[in-house]
Amino acid sequence: MGKLFGTDGIRGIVGENLTADLAFRVGQAVGMVLMEEKGERPTVVLGKDTRISSDLLEAALISGLCSVGADVKPVGDIPTPAVAYLTRQEKADAGIVVSASHNPYEHNGIKVFNGQGYKLSDALEERVEEKILSSGPMALKTRGDLGRRHHGMKQLKRHYIDFVASTIDSDLAGLRILVDCANGAASATAPELFGRFKAHTVFLHRSPNGVNINDRCGSTHMEELAAQVVKEGYDIGVAFDGDADRCLLVDEAGSIIDGDKVMAVCALDMKRRGVLRGNAIVATVMSNLGLHEFCRNYGIDLACTAVGDRNVLEEMLRQDFRIGGEQSGHTIFTALETTGDGQVTALQFLQVLAQSGKKASELASVCASYPQVLINVEVPHSGGVKEKIMASQELAEAVKNEEAALNGEGRVLVRASGTEALIRVMVEAKTTEIAENTADILVSLIKSLKF
Repeated sequence: MGKLFGTDGIRGIVGENLTADLAFRVGQAVGMVLMEEKGERPTVVLGKDTRISSDLLEAALISGLCSVGADVKPVGDIPTPAVAYLTRQEKADAGIVVSASHNPYEHNGIKVFNGQGYKLSDALEERVEEKILSSGPMALKTRGDLGRRHHGMKQLKRHYIDFVASTIDSDLAGLRILVDCANGAASATAPELFGRFKAHTVFLHRSPNGVNINDRCGSTHMEELAAQVVKEGYDIGVAFDGDADRCLLVDEAGSIIDGDKVMAVCALDMKRRGVLRGNAIVATVMSNLGLHEFCRNYGIDLACTAVGDRNVLEEMLRQDFRIGGEQSGHTIFTALETTGDGQVTALQFLQVLAQSGKKASELASVCASYPQVLINVEVPHSGGVKEKIMASQELAEAVKNEEAALNGEGRVLVRASGTEALIRVMVEAKTTEIAENTADILVSLIKSLKF
């Protein structure tokens, strides 16, 4: 991991450690690296989510890109996976997304895709970062060599919606669906997308104002969605995060259908249709033990990676597998896209639901959930505290001892967040009480460590 690029691009609080000046230099650096790779004027697709700071960062990126001779196609408010898709469709040299995904509105980020719609390689990120941090002058263009901002790009959003709608054959007739757009990027696409189908669909939190993205709504705050699904008798609820690259669901009884259950339902359907290549699911070490049990019960192989959709995707591409993802709702279907897409994921599950004739709770019951407790411990941003805590021998011994105490009927995972100043403590056990007690012990220890 570099000084600027974390596990999911550059992240920060706008006006503090993520500024317009930095975004301008990111644009310049990306443009210069693309110019070096291509040998001529590159083209970049640029999208953003609905945060108040996204316009500011978008403008700075466009200025930086154009100043070094790169052309830009801004597509406005749009989901992150749409930028990856449109980069490929437009045969652009890169795609850039301004978004901080599920984080609060004051945060934002810059993520870069290559011309094939995949996240930049570590080597290219290092080259971009080196130019951003260099004190040397950028190779500025002038006169006719300046980059151009292309106009009239709004029709590209419709191309993306056309694509997502085409990923299923069902018209979803008969379903009653409640969709939470998180006041984020899905607000710009989900109403038109779901309007293509015969399901009765109602939307929550689709009125972004710049500061309400992810605010007590979306896939990180599903209480209102769950309550409304039960109260109004919907068949299912769908929740996106701020940039709509993840999707979680709620069944008719108000219970959450997490990413593990989504993968189980979709993989089982794919196996029945003979399209589960490699007979496997790729998940992460954070996936619930219930997913492991599901795979054993249905004769499906499970490959586990380190946390992060990049790690999942790399394993899927290496093994040529077709479905993978994270419990948090990032699900990747490599036969369809190069990255996780919440709206594609929702449609894949809804198609299975519509064709099964079952209730969502019955469909998701194929994958049990062991009690799981996840606690985020805030740590200082500076001084390398996250790294020092993770390197602590005292913490390592405590994790070993607590896992041994679970006697094979649970597990412990402690890891540093790749995008925030947090240490995440996850415990699974036979009961919620045991999981909570174990997690509390480890959280108390982490808080007591001094560096």
